[in-house]
Amino acid sequence: MKVFCSIIFLLIVSGCNIMSDSDSPYEIVYENEQAPSFEQENTDEDQITVAIVPKLVNIPYFNAVEKGAREAAEDLNVNVIYKGPPLADSSLQIEIIEDLIKQNVDLLAVSANDPEKLAPVLQKARQLEIKVITWDSDTLPGSRDLFINMVDPETLGRHLMDLLAWNTNEQGKFAIMTGSFTAANLNEWVHWINIQHEEYYSQMTLVDIVANDEDPHQAYILAKELLKEHPDLDGIIGSASEGPPAIAKAVKELGKSGEVAVVGLASPSQMNEYLKDGTAQAVTLWSPKKLGYLTVAISKNVVEGKEPYDRQDIPKVGKIRMIGDTVIMGEPIDYTKDNVDQYDF
Repeated sequence: MKVFCSIIFLLIVSGCNIMSDSDSPYEIVYENEQAPSFEQENTDEDQITVAIVPKLVNIPYFNAVEKGAREAAEDLNVNVIYKGPPLADSSLQIEIIEDLIKQNVDLLAVSANDPEKLAPVLQKARQLEIKVITWDSDTLPGSRDLFINMVDPETLGRHLMDLLAWNTNEQGKFAIMTGSFTAANLNEWVHWINIQHEEYYSQMTLVDIVANDEDPHQAYILAKELLKEHPDLDGIIGSASEGPPAIAKAVKELGKSGEVAVVGLASPSQMNEYLKDGTAQAVTLWSPKKLGYLTVAISKNVVEGKEPYDRQDIPKVGKIRMIGDTVIMGEPIDYTKDNVDQYDF
């Protein structure tokens, strides 16, 4: 078995537990800069090689995932290759996966940019007896063994809608900014946002849904466009991590702090200033670092023929849930002006 590993030296690392209790099930670590990586052949012929492919690299969310994966690799004696495209592009992901297949890795763990476009190359890997799982964003179920989800998508989507409604007196016009129209997880969250809106908030009107291609600068441009096109907008939900900071920046620059509610998925460090000055009202997030750790832990078990089970206790992660062929990592936590100063990540 050919075995390779990728070692990435990080120039700047910062992190902490997101709860004051060190035993908290939630932890996020963000790395801001990344040195060039290299691969070296591992001399341990019995070591499992897991290739982790994120949607893209060099954004805080996926940097934190990598940090967790690297920690798990060391703890569990797993050879980890972490490699993703510079942009959230399915064709670039396919090229990377093709290369990893040639390296004869034991398992591919992919966060899919497009569930349908990635299906053929993942099926190819399975035909070559490479195990395939997905994490963060799923592909077609027939193209993988199981999916690792951060949270229950219905719970998350409905909660995001609730966060906005609670901060707009359950009335007015709002928009949704997602990261992509092709990513399965993002589409499912928007789906449940819409369901919650239709079922419970008849006095609220959705005026637009836009996608920022998981690019912070594009998110900022789109936010300014939304605010100018809809001057009577009452709120925006940012349903991907690069959204809320960009939305809040645009809201503040256009002098609409306190007039347009900003909620969504983001880390407290990104939103500290905006939450405290009233530009944003609430954000929620799980631990991407723990997601990376869990992905490696589950990958090792899958290669060894050990199936995950409901309430399984994963060290450094906690008890997972199993719903069909989907692993649910845990629950997110909300951050507001009242608790954001407790966290420095």
